[in-house]
Amino acid sequence: MSVIRAFIAIDLPQEIRQRLDQVAAQLKDRLEGVPVRWVPGSNIHLTLKFLGDVSVANLDMLKKMLGNEVETHRRFEVSVGGIGAFPNFRRCRVVWVGVEAPPELNALQHGIDTAMATMGYSREDRPFSAHLTLGRVSRNANSKDAHAIGSVLESTKIGFLGVSQVETVHLYKSDLKPSGSEYTRLYSVPLKG
Repeated sequence: MSVIRAFIAIDLPQEIRQRLDQVAAQLKDRLEGVPVRWVPGSNIHLTLKFLGDVSVANLDMLKKMLGNEVETHRRFEVSVGGIGAFPNFRRCRVVWVGVEAPPELNALQHGIDTAMATMGYSREDRPFSAHLTLGRVSRNANSKDAHAIGSVLESTKIGFLGVSQVETVHLYKSDLKPSGSEYTRLYSVPLKG
């Protein structure tokens, strides 16, 4: 059985991705030598649902379910800015930039999560938290690294980076390569309006 790794996401305009690249470059300079895998701006997106392994035989059904759900939601706008970390600055595993959105984003994500659950993909166990991942801290990071990351993030202020019109939702395939993840768009569904 042939499988692919897949996820469902919203893309960002080029100018916002470039600003995110600049933010990541500044953090990378300040955290030189600290084991963080920085996400290239071209790979930054707003993930709505990580599916994991998807059978190629199920792709058509998955696309149909995704299309049926997404087409019921209206277009909306999101604002990008601010910095944060999961689970927090002192025990950082993921460095992110925030996304402010109207209730439509949560409704869209919940609808997609529910639709995918009917196909056997597990529901999210944590509440949805809209964010754009800038970097992931390596498992090899020690307490000195953690302290450095926390100090840098606490002293970093990221203002407003831009607004994005959300008009389309995409299904992506993710291939893990030695140079990092490579994403291929498989399917796109427009929102209403």
